[in-house]
Amino acid sequence: MDWFTASDYWLSRLVCQRALAGVYLVAFLTAALQFRALLGSRGLLPVPRHVSRVPFKAAPSLFQLHYSDRFFAVCAWSGCAVSAALLAGLDARLPLWAAMLLWLVPWLLYLSIVNVGQTWYAFGWESLLLEVGFLAVFLGNDDVAPPIVVLFLLRWILFRVEFGAGLIKMRGDACWRKLTCLDHHHETQPMPGPLSWFFHHLPRPLHRVEVAANHVTQLVVPVLLFTPQPLATAAAALMIVTQLWLVLSGNFSWLNWITIVLALSAVEFPYDAPPTPAAPLWYEIVVLAVAALLVCLSYRPVTNMVSRRQIMNRSFDPLHLVNTYGAFGSVSRVRYEVVVEGTADDVPREDSDWREYEFKGKPGDPRHWPRQFAPYHLRLDWLMWFAALSPGYAGSWFGTFVERLLENDRDTLRLLRRSPFPPDAPPRFVRARLFRYRFTSWRELRETGACWERTYVREYLPPTRLAGAAQRS
Repeated sequence: MDWFTASDYWLSRLVCQRALAGVYLVAFLTAALQFRALLGSRGLLPVPRHVSRVPFKAAPSLFQLHYSDRFFAVCAWSGCAVSAALLAGLDARLPLWAAMLLWLVPWLLYLSIVNVGQTWYAFGWESLLLEVGFLAVFLGNDDVAPPIVVLFLLRWILFRVEFGAGLIKMRGDACWRKLTCLDHHHETQPMPGPLSWFFHHLPRPLHRVEVAANHVTQLVVPVLLFTPQPLATAAAALMIVTQLWLVLSGNFSWLNWITIVLALSAVEFPYDAPPTPAAPLWYEIVVLAVAALLVCLSYRPVTNMVSRRQIMNRSFDPLHLVNTYGAFGSVSRVRYEVVVEGTADDVPREDSDWREYEFKGKPGDPRHWPRQFAPYHLRLDWLMWFAALSPGYAGSWFGTFVERLLENDRDTLRLLRRSPFPPDAPPRFVRARLFRYRFTSWRELRETGACWERTYVREYLPPTRLAGAAQRS
């Protein structure tokens, strides 16, 4: 190891890069399969309307220069192709400068998507992927050992992710300090997974242990990342185990997986690295300049982290180079769900033939057991969870969503698990109702086969039809 590189982390870099390429692939695949209904020219929040209001300087994006649904599809699928090539190790076969440019491509493409993604892309893991993806450009390939400063910056991101999340919990909901949050969280989290029902029914003393262990992992263990080996590897391994526990307990998109990617960069694998030449001077200059920039930009996230008014998941620059993170500063005690229904009846009455739309991930039919989707991100399902918390979260898109259902819009229906209406016979009216959901008990599960029990709360949206439909009938 010389002053600039750390050959002992050759395998760590390789594993980290391949895992990151896999996350990129999932992210681009999610964008490619969902964008038309969410962001397309006839989407719920169209990109052309957004870029007409937001200047390029505030949100740099290729789509500020040109937008069409076809161009977006080309960018998203190109991102998939480049990510797959990186996953297969193409960067290792290229000269150092070409490998860096290849890693720059998915970062630029995904930045372009996030900066026009509006509320559909307002999640902390979008900025986290961009921040990690930008650093990956400078990790190098087989032509050079991984730079020490880049490895340090990856640990710095991991520290901010975990320590920031721990602080927001301690400053936020009192249940984190009382060790009681997991009495509710597995049931009320945005999108439960297939094991969430079982996690919820763990003994309450074990829930207390879970929360206490979470505090240790997020507030104590991150400091150990900056200690000598093998202590740093042990800290990273403990974080990986914790993230895998979270993967089992719910669907959190690729948040857990990108955190695991970061932790892998801190693990010193017992492996004899192949000999590599000294880093070229131009590479050292570029890496050190970028590192100095990122250290300077860290001022605002650090200031936010130590502030009593700490905020979660905020990007402080339009390139998402250095961001602040955090999750579940408060935990819901009750789960609400918006149930969307349609009817073909000419007059919408309470006793009409109302048929329920089924979503892929969010709870609906009480007998439908939750499925595992993460790291794939069901954006509409997640926003429906927010919509149930408050109609204000859905004000910009829910009305258009209902309109698309009334049209039997093909792209919108592809976001759902099942539509109750045939393609050539759309509903005449659509309504939405708010229900309270809770996990059934062991006895209720045996007797009914249902994992959920739901209770009607109130009307969310009254029966609605397309404008002018009455005149056409």
